[in-house]
Amino acid sequence: MAPKWRELADRLAEQIRNGDYAAGAQLPQIRDLVEAGEGSKSTVHQAYKALEAEGLVTSSRGHGTVVRPRTPLKRLGIARYDKAKWRDGDEVAFIADRVASGRAYKRNEQTQTVSRVEASSLVAEGLGVPVGSEVYARARLVKEGTRPTHTLTSFYRPEHVEGTRIVDPAPGPAGRGGGYRVLYEAGYEIDHMKEALFARVPTAEEVKLLQLPIGEPVVELHRTTYTADGTVVEFAVGIHSASRFAWEYEFKVPDSARDRDKEGSP
Repeated sequence: MAPKWRELADRLAEQIRNGDYAAGAQLPQIRDLVEAGEGSKSTVHQAYKALEAEGLVTSSRGHGTVVRPRTPLKRLGIARYDKAKWRDGDEVAFIADRVASGRAYKRNEQTQTVSRVEASSLVAEGLGVPVGSEVYARARLVKEGTRPTHTLTSFYRPEHVEGTRIVDPAPGPAGRGGGYRVLYEAGYEIDHMKEALFARVPTAEEVKLLQLPIGEPVVELHRTTYTADGTVVEFAVGIHSASRFAWEYEFKVPDSARDRDKEGSP
C-alpha cells in the first residue's frame, strides 16, 4: 500500500492534469488540507514536495505552491535561422521561437553582458583558436515576462567583431536583425551550422539563475556557425530549462545514395 503522502500527491497530480487546478493557480495551504483531514502537516508537505520534484508545481516563500505552466515554448530548429527573418527583417532567433509559439515578447527580455575572456578548452576547440586566446563572450539571459527560459553565450574571434554592435553591451539583440545581421554586414554571411544537445543536472548557479524547481534538468546546446568557406564565426553555449521548451525540427530527408548516383552520372 502506498504511503498517505503518495496517495495525496497522486490525487492532486490528477487534478492538475485534468485542469481542476489551472496553470498559475495556487494549491490549498498546507494547514487547510490538514484541517480537511488529508493528513498531518508532514504528510501534506511531503506530497507537495513530490509534486514539485515531478515538475507540476513550484513553491516559494510568500507565494505558496503554484501550478506550473504546462505549455512549453517551441524551440525551432532550422526555421529559427531563416535568413529572411534576420537579414531582411528583425526576427532574431528567440523572437522567432515566440512568434511560432503564439507568445508575446519584448526585445528587452534578452539582457546581455559583453566581455573579453580567455578561451577555455571547449571554446578554443569550438572557435578553432589556441586555449587561452582572448575572445569576445556575449552572454545573454532570456526571459518570458519575468521567468527565465535560458541562457546563451556566444563566443567570437575579436577580428570578426571588433567595433561592431555585437560587442555593444546595451540590453536586447545587437540591433536590427541581431548578431547574424551584424556578421552579414561585416562580410561574414552565415552558411551552415552544427548543433549538439545533451541533458544534464544543473549547477547550483544555474538553478538560481534560471529559477529551476527541484529536480529540473537542463538541456545544454553547443552551436557552431560557419561561413560558406568553413570559417567559424560563432561558437555558442546555451543552457535551457528542460520543461520550458519543446524542441521542434523539420527537414528534408537526405538520400545520399541517390546524390552519389547523380554525381557519377555523365
